[in-house]
Amino acid sequence: MKKIITATILGLSALTLAACAQKTTEKSTSTASQSDKTTYPLTIKNYRKSVGSDSKADPTWPESTQTFTHAPKKVLANTRPMAELLLHLGLEKSIAGVGAVFGEKDASVEAEFDKLKNLGDNYIPQETALSVDPDMVFGRGGLFEKSEWGVGTVESLNEMNIPTYIMKTSIKGGTFDSIYGDIDNLGKIFNVKPAADKFKGELKARETALKDSLKDVKKTQTFAYIHSNDPADISGYSLTGDTFSVSLFKMLKLKQAYDVPTGTVSIEKIIESDPDIIIIPKWDDTDNAEKTVKGLYSSDKVSNLKAIKNKKVYILNYNYMFGYSYQSLAGFEEFAKVVYPELAKK
Repeated sequence: MKKIITATILGLSALTLAACAQKTTEKSTSTASQSDKTTYPLTIKNYRKSVGSDSKADPTWPESTQTFTHAPKKVLANTRPMAELLLHLGLEKSIAGVGAVFGEKDASVEAEFDKLKNLGDNYIPQETALSVDPDMVFGRGGLFEKSEWGVGTVESLNEMNIPTYIMKTSIKGGTFDSIYGDIDNLGKIFNVKPAADKFKGELKARETALKDSLKDVKKTQTFAYIHSNDPADISGYSLTGDTFSVSLFKMLKLKQAYDVPTGTVSIEKIIESDPDIIIIPKWDDTDNAEKTVKGLYSSDKVSNLKAIKNKKVYILNYNYMFGYSYQSLAGFEEFAKVVYPELAKK
């Protein structure tokens, strides 16, 4: 009898412990779930463009704050790459419109992107941005201007009770690494932290893999960026202030051949610096970039450059350099195989 009673007590104790364990697990899961949720109003540190700064030079970007009373439901994305980033966070229904729809597409979200309201193939003005009645304006910092190519200043939009978010990747001092903080902030703003964490993890794994693939590359090569598709009018551009682009090239162990401030670089300066490679931008599906490459190879003016002699003039899509978003990683993964052909064989 004692054995039966003891066994019964032990059995009941086990059931009690199991029930307690289940409640603890449920409580833990519930707590974790609650921590993923955004509490509104939410105040996020962000940026504004300095008043009176010259948009063609290197503007300053003072910190400011933006307050969101709810997850935005009608977002204006000022470029294609910015809209595609939101799509990767599952926010298709929250995008009211997209401007500057040009450059390389992200095939993985192309079907969703094609359903969005296309506001034009060029940079859009504030009037067009406001036409979709946005409850948030989001994207590339340089386009927050009150001009024919800008969606309006942060101040002017905030005065209309429209919060803004400028990607840190797109302002001076931002790097590719800044994308992870931007994704964290978007996860909070839109109350989609799990999706943001997942996408961020995928990007980090790919970035690590890219850097690992180049660990045996010992020599840093120099490059010149030609900001023109006209072989008869060759001029370069210095990316010194474009810290995002500089970080991408550094990832591939590439360095700008000339150390000059941001802005136009003369063909004489390019000849003097004699870069290892030359990079030509591709804006659209026309063959202008290809014509520029052919024009450079046949130009007597640059015929003595190492890049010309070694046939190292390469085309790189504009959005990969200046999209200021995650797509740059895909572009530079492929560009690495062009610069280092041995990678393509692995």
